[in-house]
Amino acid sequence: MAESFKKVSGRKGLSPGTVVYIGEEKTAEVRISVIDYNEEEFIKREGVKAEDCFPFKDKDSVTWINIDGVHNTGIIEKIGEYFGLHPLVMEDIGNTTQRPKVEDFDNYIFVVLKMIYYDNIGEKNEVEQVSLILGKNFVISFQEREGDVFDSVRERIEKGKGRIRKMGSDYLLYSLIDALVDNYFFVLEKMGDKIEELEEDVVEQIAPESLRNIHKSKKEMILLRRSVWPLREVINSLVRDKTALISENVIIYFRDVYDHTIQVIDTVETFRDMLSGLHDTYLSSISNKMNEIMKVLTMFAAIFIPLTFIAGIYGMNFAFMPELNWRWGYFTVWGVFLLVGGTMLLYFKRKKWL
Repeated sequence: MAESFKKVSGRKGLSPGTVVYIGEEKTAEVRISVIDYNEEEFIKREGVKAEDCFPFKDKDSVTWINIDGVHNTGIIEKIGEYFGLHPLVMEDIGNTTQRPKVEDFDNYIFVVLKMIYYDNIGEKNEVEQVSLILGKNFVISFQEREGDVFDSVRERIEKGKGRIRKMGSDYLLYSLIDALVDNYFFVLEKMGDKIEELEEDVVEQIAPESLRNIHKSKKEMILLRRSVWPLREVINSLVRDKTALISENVIIYFRDVYDHTIQVIDTVETFRDMLSGLHDTYLSSISNKMNEIMKVLTMFAAIFIPLTFIAGIYGMNFAFMPELNWRWGYFTVWGVFLLVGGTMLLYFKRKKWL
């Protein structure tokens, strides 16, 4: 996070609308793919150049142009200028630290979302910014890297499943957002399993590793919350604000996505509360364990205080102590020790302190 802020501060002095890439350093080649379809035809092209996307701007069919990699700002500018994107929009596409938002321009809608997926190898959540441009008959998606959660959408388009081939670009935008939100549920399932394991660890044993895992999970939930909470307003804006680019029969689908978003937010808040409770439980367990240790030490001290007192008396170097020359004095003192110690142990046991 600090590195990202440092890069943002490096833009000082640049004019508004200057496209500068802000994000993790990447050297991979930018990949562009095009899917063009209608109810009867389907065309898919991969590894195309930016110029190859231009003929699809004014076609009657629906076109989905996907760009994997926004570190090459030249491609963003080339596609943006041809499709008539505002310079500030192109600037936001290159800045991967954007908050989820939606902006309605007269001839297109600009949407910024966060795509979250679970990394099984690193066992952590990965966040990627996705920028979507909705035009009259096209959708342009800009992603930080190759790989996404839209394979189900591609399959439905290619095989003609459902109603996507019969609908327009607004339905394609809904399908992409819906796939992204549905993947949140998968990520939350993973988080739920992790929280259950943490609960078992905290209950069964107290280890520093459990506390580290709790803090790690809390950070992941904060990241999820930052990505999901603004999404509610984004979807609500698409539903509430009337625009010619989204037809009335597609609005109902966005309402369904809005309901899913509310469910995701409720789940995130529930998991946050559970993790806070786990943290408190861990600290309480540590405190209880410390109290148990102190109780045992206190009982040992209570037993040995009177024994130390007796030993201290008979350890004094007075010449005329009566018991010094008594034949059974040593054994009698040991008997007193055992009697005092045994009596105190019996008392502690009856009080259920042991």
